[in-house]
Amino acid sequence: MATNRTVDGEQRRAAIMAAIEAEGSARLAELAAELDVSEMTVRRDLDDLELAGQLRRVRGGAVAVERPRDFGERRARRPRAKQVIARKALELLPTSGAVAFDASSTVGTLAAHLDARPKLSIVTNSVDNYATLRQSHAGRAVLTGGEPEPSTGSLVGPIACRGAESMLYQAFVHSSSGFDAELGTSETSLDESEVKQVFARRSSRVLLLIDSAKLGGRSVAAAFEAAQIDTLVTELDPDDARLDPFRALVDIR
Repeated sequence: MATNRTVDGEQRRAAIMAAIEAEGSARLAELAAELDVSEMTVRRDLDDLELAGQLRRVRGGAVAVERPRDFGERRARRPRAKQVIARKALELLPTSGAVAFDASSTVGTLAAHLDARPKLSIVTNSVDNYATLRQSHAGRAVLTGGEPEPSTGSLVGPIACRGAESMLYQAFVHSSSGFDAELGTSETSLDESEVKQVFARRSSRVLLLIDSAKLGGRSVAAAFEAAQIDTLVTELDPDDARLDPFRALVDIR
């Protein structure tokens, strides 16, 4: 019997990790219903998985531990959420001047939806997002230059920072590996965080485009405190209770 319980537990925890990897997060009650076990059983599994470093517990469930992913892998995750976020963000962009885009796949979705704005310059440290902007003919696309960050493919380092610093932006549009109400945003790479901070210092507004699965999430490198972010854009309705921890901190769209 002990062996069966161990096997059942391993299969259950594997199913939990599969659900969290697919969606980025999972709710305790939903996992219990799907696995047909008690919430107490799932709670113990989540605690064990957190101790093993495989996820991070949050109120009511758990979120994935963010790890470096290439652009294609990131783009394939939760595409419907990215589409909704992109549609909302379009309304926040100017039609002229300059904006900065980071190297995230969420901002890449926005780049693909950006309508023609011939008087707008869009500066990015992402070869992928630069290519998308060139194909969409949305505006004047500018690449910062720099050296590829091994784990994410974004352009980083002194040249990327100088390129990011060379213009003044009406808005810096970026995503993040996680956004915690107390700790702010975080990234998988210190080099990535550094370029984003340069973009933000040169920008009048900082817009955070983030999938709700990353709310409450944390990664390795600290990036922005909540007070440095002007607007938070998610796929959720602005009245959704999951946004309550952020209401007093940022404008929510």
